[in-house]
Amino acid sequence: DEYFGMNTDVDAVVYLQLVNNLLHDLFPNAITIGEDVSGMPAFCRPWYEGGVGFDYRLNMAIADKWIEVMKHSDYDWGMADITHTMTNRRYAEACVGYAESHDQALVGDKTIAFWLMDKDMYDYMAAPGHGGSSPVIDRGIALHKMIRLITMALGGESYLNFMGNEFGHPEWIDFPRDDTYDPSTGAFVPGNGGSMEKCRRRWDLCDAEFLRYKFLAAFDRAMCHLDKAFGFMSAPHQWVSRKAMAAAVL
Repeated sequence: DEYFGMNTDVDAVVYLQLVNNLLHDLFPNAITIGEDVSGMPAFCRPWYEGGVGFDYRLNMAIADKWIEVMKHSDYDWGMADITHTMTNRRYAEACVGYAESHDQALVGDKTIAFWLMDKDMYDYMAAPGHGGSSPVIDRGIALHKMIRLITMALGGESYLNFMGNEFGHPEWIDFPRDDTYDPSTGAFVPGNGGSMEKCRRRWDLCDAEFLRYKFLAAFDRAMCHLDKAFGFMSAPHQWVSRKAMAAAVL
């Protein structure tokens, strides 16, 4: 009843079926991706099977899981828990895996890099020979790489980066905002005075030879080349041979 009962907006579902059918008929190479939090069955199956017709759905639980585990020491991360979240999807419905998105990078939260390394990123991201480092940065960079690799390997049949995640962008995005009130609760919502300070992405960090962001970007590029060579993301079968909590091994 949750998905196919009277609570379902049938007109909306039929509309999406028609749109996907039309797009794929007119543009056979088109790819459509749906953002769905309900877990609607057959969301990514063709309309003639009774599906909604999307090619992929966003695997939205993964980014939330990483934020959840990063609030604890990485010595306590549950390997089985992480694996379950990565692989908890329906067979034959393709997903887009991603480690973080706008929900994590917009004001109010922190990027994965900032969760892992916090204020040390302002002082200790110099490349070897160009300045000091710290154990927090060393460990944070290693964990950032592993988070992305696990997400790409287990999180879906495709992989998504978000606006600097590929090189560990340190700060959030904040668009110019004036003070306002929540229309549903009447609560005061402070703005930022129309500031444009955080309304940008620092792509120059990735290009700077004297900073360590270039190593995070190189790792992301290597992951993409690895899948291009072996096609593990779109492989029809996925097998996790070991989940060892004590050894922190997947």
